[in-house]
Amino acid sequence: MNIETIAIHAGNIADHSTHAVVQPITLSTTFLRDETGSYPGGYMYTRIDNPNRKALEQVLTQLEGGTDTCCFASGNAAGNALFQALSPGDHIIAPADMYHGMRNLLKEVYTNSLQVDFADLSDVNNLLPLIRKETKLIWIETPSNPLLQITPIREITAIAQQHNIKVCCDNTFATPVLQNPLALGADIVMHSTTKYLSGHSDVLGGCLTTKNNDQLWQKIRRIQELSGSVPSPFDCYMTVRGIKTLPYRMRGHVANARALADFLYQHPKVEDVFYPGLPSHPGHAIAAAQMQDFGGMLSFTIKGTAADAARVASSTKLFAQATSLGGVESLIEHRASIEGPDTKTPKTLLRVSVGLENINDLINDISLAIN
Repeated sequence: MNIETIAIHAGNIADHSTHAVVQPITLSTTFLRDETGSYPGGYMYTRIDNPNRKALEQVLTQLEGGTDTCCFASGNAAGNALFQALSPGDHIIAPADMYHGMRNLLKEVYTNSLQVDFADLSDVNNLLPLIRKETKLIWIETPSNPLLQITPIREITAIAQQHNIKVCCDNTFATPVLQNPLALGADIVMHSTTKYLSGHSDVLGGCLTTKNNDQLWQKIRRIQELSGSVPSPFDCYMTVRGIKTLPYRMRGHVANARALADFLYQHPKVEDVFYPGLPSHPGHAIAAAQMQDFGGMLSFTIKGTAADAARVASSTKLFAQATSLGGVESLIEHRASIEGPDTKTPKTLLRVSVGLENINDLINDISLAIN
């Protein structure tokens, strides 16, 4: 099946008792046992498994071309499960430009149990000097947040395989519509399903999808079952519902982002535009080779000061000044002010999640804010 068909049908488990076209929400936390003590419906307790979570994991597995998926209550909870599955003293290599919440999780929660090095992984030459015998995981994020850096997945995974190191790719910005890291050599794909997958800024979630059902994956699955950091049935239902329109939404996001990037690139008050679809972007060629298209996210820097950038963010009418991304509405945010005092993000940078409004309205709105 093509991706549009998978998105609509792979997450819909038929209800044979009612023959409902759309799978209902199963809110029950517990399930009946029969006279032998077994579970004829296949479910025991919702923390362990639930029909709605199974449906969500099923569609995500097919979208990413994997063998299995574990869903969690947030994107950070998904990443956390992978980090928990490692052993004390294991070494992780992660990108210098990455989602600050995941970076802070590594730096603050795992500071005494895991060793972590951060590097610019858009240049593969920075990887080899960091690899050591304790290195068990390379975490990549492409396009990255918030600088939209592009990591060469094929090259990174080829090196990792030579050293028997797992690679997990945060595919949140790209989605499985635009990029398939497992097909490019990655072992695990991570998503904040809060973003494009649910697509409407109204449900929190995360997931890991694996290429192989190996020992590491079985440990992750067990962590999911025991830790209880799982999405509710309603959250799973809402995310499955959002995924049904994902391929068509992404076309609109990409078209609008490309047009906005072109406009900003020509604007006299804009210093730089970070969008991999621009030929001037240093990762453009790699992105074109490993992505089906360039995504709906971009960042740009204003000529001036941090105060000038903050003024632009607070002056837009259609672009909501808010955290997060991937919803149908456009968002704009001054990232350095949320990432903390140790941020490497330029103080004049604004990150934009380009929504599905009319592009002429969006361009007019941001033009008035900049001017």
